[in-house]
Amino acid sequence: MTTTLDRTAPRDLAAELPARLSLTPKTTLAGQLDGAWWPYSRNLVAELPPLAAALDKVWGRITRVTVNPTRWPVIPHKVPVAGHAVHVGWFTEQHPDKLILLSYTVGRWDLLVIPPETEPAAAARLMAAAAIPGSVLTAGVLMADEAVIGRGIRDTLRREASWESEGGACMSPFGSPMDRRALPLPGNTWR
Repeated sequence: MTTTLDRTAPRDLAAELPARLSLTPKTTLAGQLDGAWWPYSRNLVAELPPLAAALDKVWGRITRVTVNPTRWPVIPHKVPVAGHAVHVGWFTEQHPDKLILLSYTVGRWDLLVIPPETEPAAAARLMAAAAIPGSVLTAGVLMADEAVIGRGIRDTLRREASWESEGGACMSPFGSPMDRRALPLPGNTWR
């Protein structure tokens, strides 16, 4: 059996690039999520060190991470990060698109995990939505909403491409292009 760890980025590329994060600003409003993370791959060994390093500066030392195994092909027990180990656990009850981070000193944070293969525009929408202070939207709701938005954008682009390929012809009520001679003239008369 062959396991593909990474389809989107070379293994060492994720460790060299900064973590793509969007965090909720500090506020008294508590929301469902504390921000979003857009990893470069599905390789936790390569992805967790830059994430923990970025969050260590903001939230303090990350000591434990939990994920849902549905989205991660290999889940290590520990990942070395800047001189300490981050313990990794998994729970099938946790939403597949959510990452939970724990710190002994500061607490818990929940991040939306944006799939690595996500289009940049969709990732930007998700990162902005997940970082809204006091938002009641969960990881599942955000991902479902983005699927609908993405489908709507693809349908619109397909219709525009169809319009352009037909030379901008008007469509009849039956879905076929109409000849310009069939269009009504001013004054509601037909030719």
